[in-house]
Amino acid sequence: MDYVIIVAGGKGLRMGGEIPKQFLPIGGKPVLMRTIERFRAYSNEISIILVLPETQQDYWHQLCKEYHFDVEYTLANGGETRFHSVQNGLAKVPDDAEGVVGVHDGVRPFVSFEVIRNCYETARTKKAVIPVTPVVETLRHLPSQKNVLRSDYGLVQTPQTFDIQLLKAANRQPYQESFTDDASVVEAYGHEVSIVEGNRENIKITTPFDLKIAETLI
Repeated sequence: MDYVIIVAGGKGLRMGGEIPKQFLPIGGKPVLMRTIERFRAYSNEISIILVLPETQQDYWHQLCKEYHFDVEYTLANGGETRFHSVQNGLAKVPDDAEGVVGVHDGVRPFVSFEVIRNCYETARTKKAVIPVTPVVETLRHLPSQKNVLRSDYGLVQTPQTFDIQLLKAANRQPYQESFTDDASVVEAYGHEVSIVEGNRENIKITTPFDLKIAETLI
């Protein structure tokens, strides 16, 4: 069986408001609900695990009642960092499970079905896969005040997908500050990460400007 761990622990600080960004509405529905629905629309077979801070769960349940949201999922508590939140989500996956598990940002509701499919199918053989889009603007290295080749860089998205047993083993490592995403955890464990093409609409909604883009995409 395949799984997706949807991590939604944002506090909305860059939004400048009190409501966490994953609960803000776009097109009349909270961002997080649209993200969950995206994976359910992709597959009825995939098992969805939602990771939320305990302090936000009551509010989430209220929203579910208000919007009559009934997509099936398993709830896990958020941790101190993303790494610990993913650990908590992985704990909901049986230790002897086989298949692929994806980790996806709760505020990325526009991932395409093609990207999801490519990530999961490639992970069946490569074991560790991330979607990446090219950099389209000029990049400058600020300390040296010199331009760098944008072709040497890419923008990393989610879902980052892995063989279940590989990700479980990698997440048994002690936490390091260098663990900025799940790929960095797996690379620290010694496994190479492969790349597939992402989709530019798969934005991470973190600022008021992102919300405007999201409304347009809706």
